[in-house]
Amino acid sequence: MQMTRDKLQTWGGLAALFEALTYVVGFTAMAVWLDPGDTAGWDPTRRLAFVLERQTMFQSAHLMVYVAFGLALAPLTTALHGHLSPGAEKFMRVASPFGYIWAGLVIASGMLASVGLSAVASLQARDPALALVVWQMLSIVQDGLGGGVEVVGGVWVLLLSLVGPRVSVYSPVAWLGMVVGVSGVLTLVPPLRGLGMVFGLTQILWFTAIGVSLLRGSGKTQVDPSLRRSPAGSVPDH
Repeated sequence: MQMTRDKLQTWGGLAALFEALTYVVGFTAMAVWLDPGDTAGWDPTRRLAFVLERQTMFQSAHLMVYVAFGLALAPLTTALHGHLSPGAEKFMRVASPFGYIWAGLVIASGMLASVGLSAVASLQARDPALALVVWQMLSIVQDGLGGGVEVVGGVWVLLLSLVGPRVSVYSPVAWLGMVVGVSGVLTLVPPLRGLGMVFGLTQILWFTAIGVSLLRGSGKTQVDPSLRRSPAGSVPDH
């Protein structure tokens, strides 16, 4: 049983580090290869042309940042559920479903963007006007699923982080997670959609910290007290 738990935490830690990597790859791709520069004078037709000129790169980025991210999120959610449940089982029964829901949403968002772009490229050759309409509609749906609103992921991270201060107010991972979670939840407010960038950047640090913690604790019977309460409700020694 202990070996199974250790393996789960190891896979969860690796998944968390992979999540951080997907954000780094995504931000790098958008800044280096997929940055259109000054688009102040562009109309939607020009924007679509830019995307179709780099169709393969856009699809690869979506598959990495959304689909691969979502696939790795499932084992991470499972590992964190097992890691944090002792001493907070009822709380984790509420928190963990948000992780699985988020995984499904980002996978669906990435697949829609990738498959949809192929359909738009096919339409472009026959009916450019219709291709533009379809592309705009797909963009709206993708944003609704999670490309523009990060409320589900924000709620998941925020709920996980609330476990930390129950152990110690000096839990840095928990307080960082609260910043991540709140910024994600606030993207639900239209004027605050720009906080999605804060959500993504701070998640690089959060996923990295979670990954390191899980990997360090995978071979120990005692877990990192910055992430969970001990079974007896006391704070283990560092």
